[in-house]
Amino acid sequence: MKAPVHTPYDGSARLFTIGLGPLDPAHWIEPDDELERYLAEKDRLIATCRDLVFVEEPSTRDAQQEVLDLLTAYLPACHPARYSRTGEDLVAGRRRVPLCGGDAPLVTAGSLVQEDLVLMRRSDAGWRLVAGYVAFPSSWSLPEKFGRSMEEIHRPVPDFAAGTRNAVLINRMFDNLRVEQPVFRFNWSINPDGDLHYPVSKAHGALPGADRISLAATYARVERQTLRKLPVSGDLLFTIRIYTDPLSAIAPLPDAARIATTFADQLEALTPPQADYKGLTDTRAELVAALRRLALSTG
Repeated sequence: MKAPVHTPYDGSARLFTIGLGPLDPAHWIEPDDELERYLAEKDRLIATCRDLVFVEEPSTRDAQQEVLDLLTAYLPACHPARYSRTGEDLVAGRRRVPLCGGDAPLVTAGSLVQEDLVLMRRSDAGWRLVAGYVAFPSSWSLPEKFGRSMEEIHRPVPDFAAGTRNAVLINRMFDNLRVEQPVFRFNWSINPDGDLHYPVSKAHGALPGADRISLAATYARVERQTLRKLPVSGDLLFTIRIYTDPLSAIAPLPDAARIATTFADQLEALTPPQADYKGLTDTRAELVAALRRLALSTG
């Protein structure tokens, strides 16, 4: 069993907070040994359900190209073991991707990396989602969010709807983001499997498929999100990298007892609306108990 790459549930990233930190540009994208699996799944989704995973406003093509240009410069420079430039193509792992293949630039960009890509643009209505290639949503629908402002996108999220302090802070941070200083944050949730493509909504507090809790069959789904301002268009680019690990992967970690305890504490601290939003209303107590048993067995 591979060790988790990121464990934000250890208290380093708390749910329902903004939690932005400065990002070293050299660590913008995180390719790993699962690159081929992620890209193959993206290929399948764009071929079979394109309208569910890709949206664009026609006026965004220049900004999409800006994203593709940034990635084709960055990837071979910062990850030469996995990427190289060959003429008009970029070699990504075991595949050769034409950079002038005629598809939307954001689709080509997304076919290079494990991250999903979302473009936000400032308008009179605020920062709006104007293009996106999101193959691996975490219980949300890209077509439903397309064209909406950040306030509308976050309307279902407790304490993030329009008029809340968090909504005001997000818009202020977006407005003040500098090209030279990208930022990052983590989000996490609990799923009954390790599927990457997860548009299912966790309605009414029910974790889909989770009729009983087993740490080996219950997964932490971690989102590593980065945000940067594009230097030419002024649009904002989100990248969202998904990691999925069974909760049993915590056990071999050197500080497993502390992580499991903090994880359980955070789940217990969720308000009823927060637990409902995360699909944990019916399973939270059992999950907390399982994590506390793990802490005792590894302490």
